[in-house]
Amino acid sequence: MTKPIFGVVADDLTGGMETAAMLIALGIDCGFVTDPELVVDMGETPALVIAQKTRVVAADEAVTKMEKAARALLALGTRQIFFKYCATFDSTDKGNIGPVSDMLMDLTGADYTAFCPGSPSLLRTVYNGHLFLGTQLVSESPKRNDPLTPMTDPDLVRVLQRQTQLKVGLLAHSAIRAGLERLREQVASQAADGARYFITDTICGEDLDALAALTSDWKLMTGNATLVQHYPRVWKAKGLIPAADKRRPLPSVGGPGAVLSGSCAERTLEQLAEFERSRPVLRMDLLSVDGANSAVRAALDWALPKLESGPVAIATSASPDAVKLAQDRYGREGAAQLAERILGGIAVALRDAGVRRFVVAGGESSGSIVGHLGIRKLRVGSYGGPGIGTAVTEDEEPVALCLKSGKLGPVDLFMTMLEAMLHPENPYDRA
Repeated sequence: MTKPIFGVVADDLTGGMETAAMLIALGIDCGFVTDPELVVDMGETPALVIAQKTRVVAADEAVTKMEKAARALLALGTRQIFFKYCATFDSTDKGNIGPVSDMLMDLTGADYTAFCPGSPSLLRTVYNGHLFLGTQLVSESPKRNDPLTPMTDPDLVRVLQRQTQLKVGLLAHSAIRAGLERLREQVASQAADGARYFITDTICGEDLDALAALTSDWKLMTGNATLVQHYPRVWKAKGLIPAADKRRPLPSVGGPGAVLSGSCAERTLEQLAEFERSRPVLRMDLLSVDGANSAVRAALDWALPKLESGPVAIATSASPDAVKLAQDRYGREGAAQLAERILGGIAVALRDAGVRRFVVAGGESSGSIVGHLGIRKLRVGSYGGPGIGTAVTEDEEPVALCLKSGKLGPVDLFMTMLEAMLHPENPYDRA
């Protein structure tokens, strides 16, 4: 059996699916599961993604889940482990990026690793260790109001250092642009002084090329999905994978369609408003519901008559002020869990009623809904755009899914993706 060269452990489903989609778009066959036990059935696949909902769970739970995933990949002889997290480094001082990385360092035996959340094409850049969203520091952007992981410190060296006992260094932009040998010397120099983690400056695509060349032989690397696109060229140059592309288009899926949204990001709210120009949207106020079960029943009663004429959307998404009121009543985690139980229950009820096409907005919502639906393995489609993952279950009655990051995607994404699922020949590239 050919050993995988690249194994991804992702802290949410949207990012994990996006990572797989990027590799597939570049002609690299990539398996995708949510259950580590299933990787043994993936065949001779050069890349594997295990995506689990660990971004905002307790750190010890995240470490346990990620360790199980990484061990499953290493048991196959996987050449390199890649820990995938968000481009905005979503975490708190009690967050999971540091503890999970500490565990992966021990498990892989890596001497050091780097952290590359940057995605210059999406204007997520890092300079002097500070994270920018466009021209704004992350601490001055809408991310400062994130309901679960508010980012109030832009200095990623400080952010990560609060989560780990290992020394955190910085690979500054001047070092990254100085050439591969100078960059290796900079890593060696800081490592000699005790650094084991390196935040990486990234302000353009060439920086990602340099980091891919630097880290392609490391036992462990971490970062956002965008960096992964820069590895295949290195793998081919090293003869690790065939030069020929391998592509498998997704099949078309019919049946009714629905949008389920738990994201409170500004872009998701804009996408809901655009969808509502042509189709109905049910906005569920967490302060008004009488428990998850009654909310599911009410949503189903509302949706079923309307599905006869086309797709519908159901959302727990809300403005920052409404989110704060819900958190004041239920607590931060309690409000999120209530929203996820409601959307997960609605997803199951809609599937049982015949819905076969789903667009889900929000990384945490996507993980919860896929979990409620009992989906553990997916056939992922080619990359269709930033923050967007598309896939189909391989069941007798397949379900098509588009899982999208709350912050990303074109404003008309919801209807575009639902309609694209009806067409054969890999229609998802149209988004």
